[in-house]
Amino acid sequence: MSPTGSNRRANAGPIENSAKAMAFENTALLVDLFGQHDQNLAMIEERLSIRATARGNHVALTGEAHAIGRAKRVLEDLYHRLEQGLEVGLSEVDGALRLVDHIPEHTSERDGLAMVRTRKRIIQPRTPTQDTYIRRLNDTSLVLGTGPAGTGKTYLAVAVAASFLESGKVDKIILSRPAVEAGERLGFLPGDMREKVDPYLRPLYDALYDCLPTTQVERGLESGQIEIAPLAFMRGRTLANAFIILDEAQNCTRMQMKMALTRLGENGRMAVTGDPSQIDLPNPAQSGLVEAMRILQDIEDVCEVRFSSADVVRHGLVSRIVEAYEKTSGDKASHD
Repeated sequence: MSPTGSNRRANAGPIENSAKAMAFENTALLVDLFGQHDQNLAMIEERLSIRATARGNHVALTGEAHAIGRAKRVLEDLYHRLEQGLEVGLSEVDGALRLVDHIPEHTSERDGLAMVRTRKRIIQPRTPTQDTYIRRLNDTSLVLGTGPAGTGKTYLAVAVAASFLESGKVDKIILSRPAVEAGERLGFLPGDMREKVDPYLRPLYDALYDCLPTTQVERGLESGQIEIAPLAFMRGRTLANAFIILDEAQNCTRMQMKMALTRLGENGRMAVTGDPSQIDLPNPAQSGLVEAMRILQDIEDVCEVRFSSADVVRHGLVSRIVEAYEKTSGDKASHD
């Protein structure tokens, strides 16, 4: 055991006298399961208030019975992930801990979650809301994914779109954003049209390259099978057999939103993502996303999935920043 692990467990404090021992057959996977300097076990200990002691291919869990049961399921799910040849790091441990109460008892993570499979990688949800979001993207024609940055709204939509394209469920992917960012205007930016709009669309490119092989993305962009364009380029089109993603939709005007939603053609899917608290329009009351959230809520084959600060999967500080801003907004509203 590493000195770091020894000191960590010595300072763990008093623990109740319930215990559980676990054994893992494939010792080659244990370095990744436990993490460098047992950092994965340390995260499980801290989050579940238990003690996890590794000796050889065994782990002894000590603490409250309910917490031990959760820790056991987390370790089993991470071990199954490694058996599939998937990575396990602190982000995966964080996801397993968030999801442990979301997955039915006696069901492993790999069987209980709505995973996204592409040729390049397998993407698993890291929060219950992400799990719901992936399911809705798979079975609903129009999904509104709303909430703060860092919750995976855009990335997961692109991942599902990539899986649809590879499986032949759609013929093309169309990714779009309104070209409105923090008061900037395209006319004042240097370069031709593509050079002007590419900075606005870069997060969409990044997600595509993360989910699909580089050569496939490049061929798709050249052939038009994958199209990335500002929202203004969508006017007058009917997009059949396509998976359409409208990102940063809080910056669509009401008319732009109506125009975008009515582009949906036969066998089409659409994901609309945005954060209503980050509207950059001169008049925030004109946000098409806010209006769409209100007027589409009772329409069949349309659903909204709302993310919160609890779903932020970036640096842990981001969740606390979002919560602080949400609290400030709430306090201001109560005094208005």
